[in-house]
Amino acid sequence: MARLLALTRDGATALAFLVFVALIAAKLNDRPDIQGAFRAADGDSLTLDGERMRLKGVDAPELSQRCERAGQDWPCGIMAQRALQQLVSEDGTQCGGSERDRYGRLLVSCRNHAGDINARMVASGMAVAYGGYQQEEGQAKAQKLGLWAGRFEMPRDVRDQARHQSFGLQRLIGEWTGWE
Repeated sequence: MARLLALTRDGATALAFLVFVALIAAKLNDRPDIQGAFRAADGDSLTLDGERMRLKGVDAPELSQRCERAGQDWPCGIMAQRALQQLVSEDGTQCGGSERDRYGRLLVSCRNHAGDINARMVASGMAVAYGGYQQEEGQAKAQKLGLWAGRFEMPRDVRDQARHQSFGLQRLIGEWTGWE
């Protein structure tokens, strides 16, 4: 019994040590808030001093994406980029995060005096929820704001379709040149 207690105590100590080390590693990896003249690359991506960032929890139309509203075609991708640029241009904008996506972009949440910029993009209908901000998306849908005022393809579907077409073109070129 004494041996079992010693093993349990040693296991608890080891677990506590691992948790402590993980917390230190997370803190060292945590990036302080970033401030500066952000540039919106599209409706959910920013750059600042060579650092590429992506808004966490949102997905905006691709820059070249077009949508339909009241029977008219409109450049929803460009409009989403402009909306984000306007939001991050406001004084006091700060972004922070510690995770990176598969493309190496820092995943960030951004704020300024008016509040959460990620949430505002979704609430205005210029981005859709992607792992967060479902309440804001529901409100934008109900009020038919931005993308929800008409018809649009989900940004993820547009990207998937572009990848599929690119793969098909590469395959076709391979068949023509014998490089399959």
